[in-house]
Amino acid sequence: MLLGAMGLSALMGPSEARAVPAETPSLQATASAATGPLPSPTGPVVLSIGGALRLTNKDGLAQFDMAMLERLPQTSFQTQTPWYGQPRKFTGPLLRDVLNAVGANGTAIEARALNDYRVTIPVVDTQRYDVIVARLMDDKPMPLRDKGPLFIIYPFDRHAELRSSLYYGRSAWQLKRLDLR
Repeated sequence: MLLGAMGLSALMGPSEARAVPAETPSLQATASAATGPLPSPTGPVVLSIGGALRLTNKDGLAQFDMAMLERLPQTSFQTQTPWYGQPRKFTGPLLRDVLNAVGANGTAIEARALNDYRVTIPVVDTQRYDVIVARLMDDKPMPLRDKGPLFIIYPFDRHAELRSSLYYGRSAWQLKRLDLR
């Protein structure tokens, strides 16, 4: 079930395992289902979202602390990446659920890392693939020195077309901000 269909109450509840639906409605359709105010972070802000969104909680931005991201439905998968010698398990909310939580609109996401690395991710990627905002690697929080605390990860082992420099480049680590266009 998508967050937009569940409402923002999912941000308030406990973490849960996530079953991915067979078909995902368009971002605009599910974003329109998100209602109510976006809760304010109570801990340090780890992700800010700006641009074309309907729900904000501070100065026109949607800000998330780690606890807010933990309360979204969680997805885990193991995948081989070019950055680690062995497959690693990544856990976090689906990027499409994060976008749904803020009533996102648009066709592109600019992801920005702490070192100011920027990459554009087509919104269609979030519908076609189970892209996650990883907050755990091998069931442990990711320290800053090891690509954390947030890392956009594609399920590289599930789709052969994802094992390319195009999609590796869209996997922004040390993620701090998303802007919707």
